[in-house]
Amino acid sequence: MKSFSPRKAALAVVAAFSLAACQTPAKKPEAPVNSAATAKAQAQPAERALGDGLYEMAWTPKALYVASAQSFKNVNGGILYRLDPATLATTGETHTDLKNFGMAVEPDGSVFYTTNSLDGTISKVDAESGKVLKRLAFSEKGKDGSPYGAREIFWHEGKLYVGGVGDPGVIWVVDAKTLKLSKTIRNAGKWVTGIIYSPVTDRLYAANGGGEVLVINPRTQKIEKRWTAGDGKAYLLLNLAEDPATGRLFVTDNSKAKTTLVFDERSGKVIKRIEGDALGIKFNAKRNELYISQRESRKVLQLDATSYAVKNSWSFDSSPNSLLVSPDGQTLYVTLKQDFNKDDSTKGKDSVVRIALK
Repeated sequence: MKSFSPRKAALAVVAAFSLAACQTPAKKPEAPVNSAATAKAQAQPAERALGDGLYEMAWTPKALYVASAQSFKNVNGGILYRLDPATLATTGETHTDLKNFGMAVEPDGSVFYTTNSLDGTISKVDAESGKVLKRLAFSEKGKDGSPYGAREIFWHEGKLYVGGVGDPGVIWVVDAKTLKLSKTIRNAGKWVTGIIYSPVTDRLYAANGGGEVLVINPRTQKIEKRWTAGDGKAYLLLNLAEDPATGRLFVTDNSKAKTTLVFDERSGKVIKRIEGDALGIKFNAKRNELYISQRESRKVLQLDATSYAVKNSWSFDSSPNSLLVSPDGQTLYVTLKQDFNKDDSTKGKDSVVRIALK
């Protein structure tokens, strides 16, 4: 890939992951690819056009929050949308001076965090009022002076782990209560993207654009291992999900390999490849299912997590991006992104989709 400034790199990686209350139905689910899959009818997905620049979502007990960067053309700042998780109606908005991308939430749902990727900053937000409580700006900058992008953010045991989009990338470790930087994990490879914690191995996993999965000890904050696909091919790894019961780690690549790698966490070896473009990914233990957003194919796949057979898929007129599964495992939320014009404007508003998994 081309050599970008950190700001352009952050935008490139974000893009690659890349207000009426009424709802309009999405397209009907396609017939399952696996002919033996159940034909049980599912409720029509509800799709609502919401606004420009939608990215990740966060679930709290009272609301579904959606991070928005707004338009990249002649618009400063972004919005944090507060939605009713059942109807997708807007129940509140926070207009921010910085653009919002990644999201993480405290276990009790009282506070959530968002990354302001283009400014190398994270924000702490009160979930009840939507008010921005604190901000932290990271000091790492590229050769051109622009900040490293803060892409993914993950909460674990009172600490926030934030992936820095730079070359070499970093992982910032932040005290969630005070929002103060406690450590910087360096030499994390090019463009740190997804981050997840495994209760199976008691390790954090971080993906990067160099095709590595970093295995990190959360107590020492050190990188202990670096897993790769082991086939000599180039990968730009993005997002991760895990099945703790079987010790499988799922990692997507939407750029170079266009596949989902399945790692055995005990050996660090790839045991399965799920072919096809893959961006967002979530594992649902309550239903033993995987969900994959395919931005290029404009589909969301519902897979049996044991056999990897496609049980169902939904097609859309715009591109599926981020995914979120409700705590009860019965609802899947999706953000849909419109195509960009050459002047960085978009062809319409991005949308939020609610899919009942019954």
